[in-house]
Amino acid sequence: MTEKSSCKEEWLTKRYRPSLDRLPERKEPMETSFAMAVDPLYSPDDLEGWEYQVKLGYPGEYPFTRGIQASMYRARLWTMRQYAGYGDAEESNRRYRYLLEQGQTGLSVAFDLPTQIGYDSDHPMAQGEVGKVGVAISSLADMELLFQGIPLEKVTTSMTINATAAILLAMYVAVAKKQGADLRKLGGTIQNDILKEYIARGTYIFPPKPSLRLITDVFAWCKDNLPQWNTISISGYHIREAGATSVQEVAFTFANAITYVQTALDAGLQVDEFAPRLSFFFAAYTNLFEEVAKFRAARRMWARIMRDRFGAKDPRSMMLRFHTQTGGATLTAQQPENNIIRTTLQALAAVLGGTQSLHTNSMDEALALPSEKAVQIALRTQQIIAYESGVADVIDPLGGSYYVEKLTDLIEAEAQRYIDRIDDMGGALAAIEMGFQQREIQEAAWRHQRMVDEGRKVVVGVNRFCTDGQESPLELLRVRPEVVRRQLDRLEQVRQERDNAKVQHLLRLLEEAARSDANLMPVFIECVENYVTLGEMCNVLRRVFGEQREFMVF
Repeated sequence: MTEKSSCKEEWLTKRYRPSLDRLPERKEPMETSFAMAVDPLYSPDDLEGWEYQVKLGYPGEYPFTRGIQASMYRARLWTMRQYAGYGDAEESNRRYRYLLEQGQTGLSVAFDLPTQIGYDSDHPMAQGEVGKVGVAISSLADMELLFQGIPLEKVTTSMTINATAAILLAMYVAVAKKQGADLRKLGGTIQNDILKEYIARGTYIFPPKPSLRLITDVFAWCKDNLPQWNTISISGYHIREAGATSVQEVAFTFANAITYVQTALDAGLQVDEFAPRLSFFFAAYTNLFEEVAKFRAARRMWARIMRDRFGAKDPRSMMLRFHTQTGGATLTAQQPENNIIRTTLQALAAVLGGTQSLHTNSMDEALALPSEKAVQIALRTQQIIAYESGVADVIDPLGGSYYVEKLTDLIEAEAQRYIDRIDDMGGALAAIEMGFQQREIQEAAWRHQRMVDEGRKVVVGVNRFCTDGQESPLELLRVRPEVVRRQLDRLEQVRQERDNAKVQHLLRLLEEAARSDANLMPVFIECVENYVTLGEMCNVLRRVFGEQREFMVF
C-alpha cells in the first residue's frame, strides 16, 4: 500500500513531474477556449473555501446550478427540437411532418434571408436567396401552408427570427386563431434578440432604439394575450459561432439580456411580469467539460443577476431556461461523417449541462442544407443519448467533480469581469457602438484559427488524419428552381385576391401607430389577417424608423 499524498502540490512534485522525465506530455496545448491552461489533475485543493449550498444547492432551488427543475430529466426529457425549413412553405411542411413522425417533440423554424431582413420573395434584393437557408414567408398564405395539418395548440414552435420577429409572431397567432386554438395555451418561442445581430450575425433592419421598442411591444402584448409564449430567446449561439470563447458567449449574452430587462422596466413593465418568459439559446461545442461547466455557471449567474440586480422575487424569474444547438462552425466539409461524432459529444454536453431543448446538427451541414437521411441520424443521436446512455437518469451527474466545479467557478468569474467592463462602458448597446464585443470576438476567432493553421489545435480530417479527398460524396439537398417559382406565384396570387383598398388603409394605420407610442402587435395582427405582406409592413417601418448601417470596427 503506497503512502497517501497530503496535497496536490506534493503529488505533482513526487509523482507527476518525475513521470514526465520518462514520458513527456503531448505537444498540443491543453487549455480551454478562453486560453486557461488545464491542470493535469484537480483535487479538493482547487476548491478551497468552496461551499456546497452557496455554489450548488439542490436542483430546482436557488442558485439553480444543478438544474431549474427538481426532477429534471427523470420526469420529462428535454424537447427534441430539430431546426428545419427550406424552399417554400409546402416543402418545409413536408419536412416538419417527417420529423414529427420520427419522434421529434417540438418544431423549430428556419427562415430564409429575405424573410429575416424584411423583403418579400419577389423583391430584387431577394433574388437568388429565396428558400436557400430557410423557408420563404411573405404573407399569411405562406404561414397557413407551413403549418397545414399541424395543430399549433398541441406542439411548441420555436422561430429563429429577430428583426421581423413581431410580424412573424403575428402571422403565427393568425394561423392559430384560424385553427380555433386557445391562445392562452399556445406554447413556443421567438428569438427576437436584435442586439446579437449587431454584434455577430447581421440580419438587422432598424436602428437599436426602435428595434428595442418592437421587442418590448412583444413582451407587453404576450403578457396579456399569449402567457405561455417565450417572448425572447437571448442568443449566445450566434456569438459563439462568430468565434467567441465560452466565456464571451456567456458574458455578451447576459450583457444583452440585462439591456432587454432594463428596457422593459423603463417601458413600465414589472420584472416578475415578463422575466419568467425570458429564455436563452446557447451553443454546445466539443470540449465536453468546458461546455458542461459553461451551462452550470450561466444558470448560477442569471439567478444572481435577476435576484440581486433587478430585485426579482418570483423564483421563475431567476431560472435560466435555455435551448441548445450543437456547433455549426465545428462541422467540417472534409470527412463529413466525422460530424456525427462531434455532434454526439456536443449533444451529450448539453444534456449533462441541463438544457431544456436541443437541436443536433446534421453531418452534411458544412456542405448544404441537411438531407432527410442526415436529419434522421441527427435526431437519433438525441434519442440514443436519452434512452440508452443513462445520463438522463441522474440529475447533474458531473456535479461535485473537482474539475467541473473549478471550471464552473472560473467561467463565472471571467464572464462577470466582462459584464463589469461593459457596465463601465454604459451597457451592451454603448459597447456595441464602440465595437467592443465585435473586436473581442474577432480576436478570439483569429487566435483559434491561427492555432488550427499552425497545427497546434487538431481538427481531425482537416489538419491531421486527412484522407486526401478520398471520401465518398454525400447526396446533398438542393432547392429546386420550381419551388422558388411556386413561391413567387403564390405571392402574386395573394396580391390579386386580397382587398387591396383595405391593405392600403391598414398600412396607413401602421404608419400612424409606428409614429406614436402605441403597441404595434394588434396592428401587425390585423395587417397579416388581411394578407398585408411582410415586405409591405417593413417598408412602412423603414420609412418611420430608418435603416441601420453596420457599426464599423477597426
